Amino acid sequence: MSRQRTILITGCSEGGLGDALARALHQHGQRVIATARNPAKMAHFGELGIETLTLDVLSPASISMCVAAVAEKTGGALDMLINNSGGGYPMPLTDADLDASRQLFELNVWAVLAVTQAFVPLLLKSEHGAVIANNTSVASVVPMPMGGIYCASKAAAAMLTENLRIELSPFNIKVVDLKTGAVKTSFFNNQIGGAKPSLPKSSIYNVAKADIEKVLAGASFEKDMVDRDQWAQQVVADLLSKSPSAQVWKGGSAFLTWFSRRFLPFTFLDSTLLQIGALDVVKKNLGSVQSS
Repeated sequence: MSRQRTILITGCSEGGLGDALARALHQHGQRVIATARNPAKMAHFGELGIETLTLDVLSPASISMCVAAVAEKTGGALDMLINNSGGGYPMPLTDADLDASRQLFELNVWAVLAVTQAFVPLLLKSEHGAVIANNTSVASVVPMPMGGIYCASKAAAAMLTENLRIELSPFNIKVVDLKTGAVKTSFFNNQIGGAKPSLPKSSIYNVAKADIEKVLAGASFEKDMVDRDQWAQQVVADLLSKSPSAQVWKGGSAFLTWFSRRFLPFTFLDSTLLQIGALDVVKKNLGSVQSS
């Protein structure tokens, strides 16, 4: 068993990736401090002996209170911060509501930076060198049709992560980008727009409304999803290693995404992505309309 670290994780509501990470790290003998905006969604941690704190990553006051609580619990030090909180907004870019899009960037980008800034003083006091792990996505490097806002936010978070990796290296803080693929969670039930988002009446994609709305609800990704506990165990093995990788590619289709972006033409996945986004159906239906 590796040495015990004190690890704080954001976004640990039951059924999500943070929940799985918290339980996996606890199983590996780590001191885990799980956080979420709603503490009722972390009640299951009590019987496991996992510590919990309330943290709304969009609230500066909540972040400050959490930092103070962690400092009191740990004597002012933290060994690992996992920025896991995040959300999605499934909608074609031409139909995306800009206020909702900005809201997603607040959660997926600026909240990551705000939480990191707040906890750096504690991470600097780690006796063995600290780790920051930001849960981005394979969507940070490959387009996901009908999820362009999400992809853009994760790409921004990934670039923040890369810059943090360089900027914090002199201070013995390692920064890891979790390039997460498809995993079975409650993610598609908690997105902006809800579990069954719908196209606006003016959408140019209404020629394939039923198919597109299935994509918005996540149906296209179900076959590639892996078990969240399996994913968490694989990620934890990397994070607890003596020298964690700068990027950790785990989850459904993660390896394929890494391989295609590293070795194949940029457009290699285009035909697959058109099918994933039901854009082949859109094209077919447009042809039928135009020929009638």
